[in-house]
Amino acid sequence: MKKKIYLSALGLIVVIASVCSFYFAKNNDNKAISKESKESSNFKYSDFSFDVNPATFEIFVKKDGVKEAASEPLPKMKVSHLKKSNDLISWRYPDENINVTIKKKDHYLDVDIKSTGAKQFEWPRVSADSYMLPLWEGKYIPGDDKNWKKFLDNQDFVFSQDFSMRFFALNKPKYSIVYIANNMFNDNIHFNTGSNITFNFTHEFPSINKNKDYGFRIYVSKNDPVDIAQIYKNYIKEKGQFKTLEEKAKENPNIKKLFGAPYFYLWDNNVLTKDNIHWRSLKEQLNGKFFDWVEQLLDKYTDDGSNELKTCIQQIKHQNYIDDYQKNVIVNSLNKVLKLKQFYNKKVFTDVDPHSNKLIKKGIDHLSEEELYDLNKGLLKDELKGSTDKISQWGQKESTDILDDMYHSGIKKAWIGLPNWANGLMNPQMVKEANQSGYLIAPYDSYHSIQKNASPDWNTASFDDPTLYENATITGKNGKKIAGFLGKGRKLNPTLSLPSVKNRVNGILHDGIPFNSWFVDCDATGEFYDDYSPKHITTQEQDMMARLNRMNYIAKQKGMVVGSEGGNDYASQVIAFAHGIETPVINWGDPDMRKNKTSPYYVGGYYSKDGTTPDRYGKQVPIKPLYKHIYIDPKYSLPLYKLVYNDSVITTNHWEWGNLKIKDEVGNRMLLGLLYDVPPLYHIDKTRWEQNKDLILSYYNAASDFEKKAVTKPMTSFKILTKNRLVQSSTFGKDMKVVVNFSNKDFHQNGQVIKAKSAVLYDGHSKKVFDASKY
Repeated sequence: MKKKIYLSALGLIVVIASVCSFYFAKNNDNKAISKESKESSNFKYSDFSFDVNPATFEIFVKKDGVKEAASEPLPKMKVSHLKKSNDLISWRYPDENINVTIKKKDHYLDVDIKSTGAKQFEWPRVSADSYMLPLWEGKYIPGDDKNWKKFLDNQDFVFSQDFSMRFFALNKPKYSIVYIANNMFNDNIHFNTGSNITFNFTHEFPSINKNKDYGFRIYVSKNDPVDIAQIYKNYIKEKGQFKTLEEKAKENPNIKKLFGAPYFYLWDNNVLTKDNIHWRSLKEQLNGKFFDWVEQLLDKYTDDGSNELKTCIQQIKHQNYIDDYQKNVIVNSLNKVLKLKQFYNKKVFTDVDPHSNKLIKKGIDHLSEEELYDLNKGLLKDELKGSTDKISQWGQKESTDILDDMYHSGIKKAWIGLPNWANGLMNPQMVKEANQSGYLIAPYDSYHSIQKNASPDWNTASFDDPTLYENATITGKNGKKIAGFLGKGRKLNPTLSLPSVKNRVNGILHDGIPFNSWFVDCDATGEFYDDYSPKHITTQEQDMMARLNRMNYIAKQKGMVVGSEGGNDYASQVIAFAHGIETPVINWGDPDMRKNKTSPYYVGGYYSKDGTTPDRYGKQVPIKPLYKHIYIDPKYSLPLYKLVYNDSVITTNHWEWGNLKIKDEVGNRMLLGLLYDVPPLYHIDKTRWEQNKDLILSYYNAASDFEKKAVTKPMTSFKILTKNRLVQSSTFGKDMKVVVNFSNKDFHQNGQVIKAKSAVLYDGHSKKVFDASKY
């Protein structure tokens, strides 16, 4: 959700200052672009001249005789200490406590803004005919587009979070002006939509941060997303911040298992399902001491308590049947207590099998998490005896059966994500079989929020160290603690988290469960904080580095293929995959989607009573016309991230917006995936796998081999082939090409016909057609 910020007015003292105009010839001695970057591409930079008005901080650029405003004027300010030479101009704003230096480098302007006491400064203010912005994957935004104006009206975007890369491009009639920010922290972009879309960039200088500089490189480019992305890619390479997937795979060969792999979140959370219970037999046990103990545990250790279970048991007393709702309540209650460390009670469990007894003798506090679940399953079976199937036949077998069917149906590569590491520890055999099938399998993990007394259902917010809640959480500059996800608990300071990361990861892996991938929520989203806690003052940059360090620990020390939410490019050297650069979370703050359960746009709740896929992830819903335009309309989508990082980070949709989530858009999203070399993401359980198996296999057979090869190559070209922008093409390397027709009419070009709602994939001399019209 976008947060409003207060933008203070700049000083309005007006003085007369002459406009300083300079032309700087190309400086052959300047080595701003490294040899490596120059040799990586035949790309040619544009040179240009520029003018600057220090009083208003306007910058104008001129290329081929055409002059354009690179920045709009600020209110006039007093200027002092104006200096100029043949390649540099500098001055001060004494009333604003700001120093400015602009230097012409080989192919760009280097603009540096330094605070000598300012708390914040707003610059640049920009306007353009249209924009190319790395919002998520990338967006083309016409300055007069009514839908974008409505969406952006008076909005503030956090630069490090909402922009996946550290640049923005202003499209003028003859060329583009590209800004690359040299400081991604404490920056906000405020959009104005009074006539056409404009925006202002504001940098805050926090009191706790010794770095008082921010600034930009300004380039002039062809009005082409390929050229704009290449400028940024060369910049990243120059900084030594680019690493290919092939290079990452040399360090961890398992990364190659991602090449051509679809992503599956595998549900079936319940260890025990209603089909594993012999209900006539269980009915006789509902009023015994065991279920009294279950009720006590639910009341003491879970958020929802035992009222629902008690009501069901009372109802069943007067029935000669147990309905599905009641079965689900009982099964859900049993699955909850199975995860509790407090489950064993020697007064309740008096007839224990030898294996469970051996674990009890080790001491409950000395058991690993996997051993604890093993014990609890044994205790439950010992107590219920013939009222349940054998443990090996419990609900956990359904997940193993799904993976087995996937493999024998031809899916030889897949990334499997578990909603919680407990799902794997409850069913280590399933993890083992996934690994043996050649799949990557990962637990969901998060160090974002911490709760003082976290429930077992939110175990990522629970940490063994009881001092963290008071001593390691983030304090805002107002002196108040920053609330955790959904306003619960607090946010944990990443710089103080690594011991807990090591403790948790080592605990999960204690008994050798063969996870080979790891998903770390939030760490690649750009959600950074300044922590004003006196005992652990932390800047946003230090926050970022700590997030990278903990992901790097999991990747390097534990050998995991690591991915994260978002995928913003500061994390590109550490992560191998990212969920959310493509379709991100769609308008978090819309009540029709998140709160109003009677709305057709309601996306669904987070939890499922029967342990299958929650509606939040599995329920298919339409999205509002405005959001369709903003988030998924191919006319306004650009592969800016893929043009930079296609062969470095594998991206896909956010898990809330998997490929089947949006009603009437499944086919279009398949086509966009082919065009951008983006693998699909699905949520499956036994029922959803059976329902969608044919669709999943159809797309896998069309896309997997192409994606496997394309992901090792840079995206080298992207073209819009029709005025309505609905026929587009992309190229990977030299000889892999995709042409997609999103429109409802066939497209003819050079004797070739691209059918409506279809894609043609060219791999050298081979050709494959994918028809999305039936989806």
